[in-house]
Amino acid sequence: MRRIDTKLPGVCIVEPELHGDARGWFMETYSTAAMRAIGIDAAFVQDNQSFSAGRGTLRGIHFQNEPMAQAKLVRVVRGAVLDVAVDLRRGSPTYRQWVAVELSAENRRMLYIPRGFGHGFVTLTDEANFCYKVDNLYCPELDRGVRWNDPSIGVDWGVEDPILSKKDMNSPLLADSDCNFVYEGSEEEGGA
Repeated sequence: MRRIDTKLPGVCIVEPELHGDARGWFMETYSTAAMRAIGIDAAFVQDNQSFSAGRGTLRGIHFQNEPMAQAKLVRVVRGAVLDVAVDLRRGSPTYRQWVAVELSAENRRMLYIPRGFGHGFVTLTDEANFCYKVDNLYCPELDRGVRWNDPSIGVDWGVEDPILSKKDMNSPLLADSDCNFVYEGSEEEGGA
């Protein structure tokens, strides 16, 4: 596994090593030891998969509030998406900043998103299969979202009129949400 850091501390691209020959290829998509070796020490407890039928389907910006926040390791096994992580930790030097990475079946990249970040993606192809590991179980009572086009965040999704769920259409702006993430070491957390 190879780690490529992004501008958001903790959010990183993971590139698995590919072993191929005339028959095809093999890659390890997850190994506790390989992840620890590149600085990811999450204990994943649940695997999820979503299928999006049409290009321009947007899912996000999603997260679970504390104490059930989730770190995610995401990848695409069919099609392609533009995957987005947003820093939602009040007091963070990168608060409301975001990164976008293309994940596809072809490039085989994964994105690791730590707790305290919102997550979303928009499909770049028809028929996109999206898989992800999370380090905390799903908790409907703490499941939250922030509006995909919140101007205080300003994600460039590359799509004008996305296909959205009712939940995503009705998500609040970050300023109106009850997101309870706080940057460790901030004054709000009791640090310097």
